[in-house]
Amino acid sequence: MKKEKTIYVCNECGATFPTWTGKCPSCGAFGSMVEEKLDKKQKITYPKEDINILPITKAKQESSFTRFKTGFKTLDEALGGGFVLGQVVLVSGEPGIGKSTLLLQISSNLANHKKVLYITAEESAHQVYLRAERINALKDNLYIVANTNLETILEAIDKLNPEFIVLDSVQTVYSSELESGAGSVSQVRYISSKITQIAKEKGITSIIVGQVTKEGSIAGPKVLEHIVDTVAQFEGERGHAYRVLKIIKNRFGASGELTVFNMKETGMEEVLDLSSFFLSERPENKAGSIIFPYTEGSKPILVEVQALVSKTVYAVPQRKTQGIDINMLAIITAILEKEANLFLKDRDIFVNVVGGIQIDEPAVMLPVALAIVSSFKNIPIKSYITAFGEVGLTGEVRSVHYSEIRIKESKKFGFNKIISSNKIKDENVIGISHINEAIKIITE
Repeated sequence: MKKEKTIYVCNECGATFPTWTGKCPSCGAFGSMVEEKLDKKQKITYPKEDINILPITKAKQESSFTRFKTGFKTLDEALGGGFVLGQVVLVSGEPGIGKSTLLLQISSNLANHKKVLYITAEESAHQVYLRAERINALKDNLYIVANTNLETILEAIDKLNPEFIVLDSVQTVYSSELESGAGSVSQVRYISSKITQIAKEKGITSIIVGQVTKEGSIAGPKVLEHIVDTVAQFEGERGHAYRVLKIIKNRFGASGELTVFNMKETGMEEVLDLSSFFLSERPENKAGSIIFPYTEGSKPILVEVQALVSKTVYAVPQRKTQGIDINMLAIITAILEKEANLFLKDRDIFVNVVGGIQIDEPAVMLPVALAIVSSFKNIPIKSYITAFGEVGLTGEVRSVHYSEIRIKESKKFGFNKIISSNKIKDENVIGISHINEAIKIITE
């Protein structure tokens, strides 16, 4: 009997190698190599197509596509106006965060005027029915298939001929054409390619649900994100009722947009006024609190940044963050110690972005630094002040992108003093060039 040949595939980048290594030579990831059988019976054929070569000046008609609404105003705006025929969307998020609930609501909304197929590979049809009944999403035009075999799913799509499909999730579906198990790199890549191919050929708008790794990134090879048209990340803390859907990639609109939902017993409810939502419970006249005009894409949101500085009781002081990278806190602390002469080596420092929203842009550095100083000196920051800006290692304050819309959003909610870089020309902006100037403003 001939010995089966195997290859080793990196779960992070999808690169293949003949032998196992602890570190992927391609992307540098550790422990990402998985063994797969080399499948010789797999044969993928692509249909021949007519070549259409034309000047770019004549290609304007190619960009005209029909959009249809999801039933959520803010989600339509984040997608660039709604779904497009044949669009393939990859939605990822942690287990239990509400992906299936939101997608079932979208499916129900579209079922009012379209034929929708909901494919569940993780739950039974009865479980989906119970959820649909709870969130009032039962519609006659919404069909459901509970199966994990790709060939059976493709047969159901061909038989029903829907206009919109949801596959939940791609990691639990397998194809009998491949010998590897469900969730492997080759299975995920093959299934995603097949769904995308059918979506483009028949003009079926499709949503594929993807699982995430323990680090929070999308599970499976990176090629999965390249195959689809749109990548959306579903985020949120389990202790909070809100959920954020971020558009990471979008071929039919701008990337970086977001929409916020409030998770209720009856399903997801979109939040129309984001700044009011996040500022609704802000404490008054308390040290260690400042408002930061955060922007994701073109949509600004006013969020509260809090810091707590207290005397440590341990040999090594604690540094804890929620909502920002802990490495950013370490950098800000070092800057304040050297440039502002604050002795923080015997202090515990805790930083929190209220609401649990995750911020990874450098513009949050200035408000975090000012919140720490406010808590350390026990001096409240005036309620009409906001701040944004990147702080360099020598204490200089640098300008950041989307300054105009941050200022506009601050003014809209009555914040008429905005601390930022002195390169920004606006009557409401207090221009500074160094962190010490900002500290002087909030402590005087």
